[in-house]
Amino acid sequence: MPSVESRLRELGVTLPEPPKPGGAYKPTIIAGAFLYVAAQFPIENGELKFQGRFGENLDVEQGRAAARLAAINVLAQINAALDGFDRLVQLIRVDGHFNTTPDFDQHARIMDGASELFNDALGDKAGHVRSVFGHASLPVNLSVELMAIAQISG
Repeated sequence: MPSVESRLRELGVTLPEPPKPGGAYKPTIIAGAFLYVAAQFPIENGELKFQGRFGENLDVEQGRAAARLAAINVLAQINAALDGFDRLVQLIRVDGHFNTTPDFDQHARIMDGASELFNDALGDKAGHVRSVFGHASLPVNLSVELMAIAQISG
């Protein structure tokens, strides 16, 4: 079975240094058999991408790209916290928070940008439940925030 690292290479994904927290909190916490990953944003090379609101100045395809980029940062945080992916048992839950207009209703399609990357990169470790939420605003005009919980081994 291919490793997560080899799947990422096949996908053309190089994990970045995990983004630093945007406030007074930790980017990850291990509690027992679980790794909690704080909200990750669509950041690339230290720069916030895809700022704005879905249904106003961002469309679904931009949303999928933003969610995929945030998912890459989730994987970077997992990789850093666990020193690789060997201890990752499976991704358990991913929550997607989106900056949207009140009438926007394509949250699930945007979230697929993240879920598809997790499925492709993690293989049988990707099985996750998810929730999606639309908000009137997010900090610093973010378009997407992803939070994740993973099961890990000792």
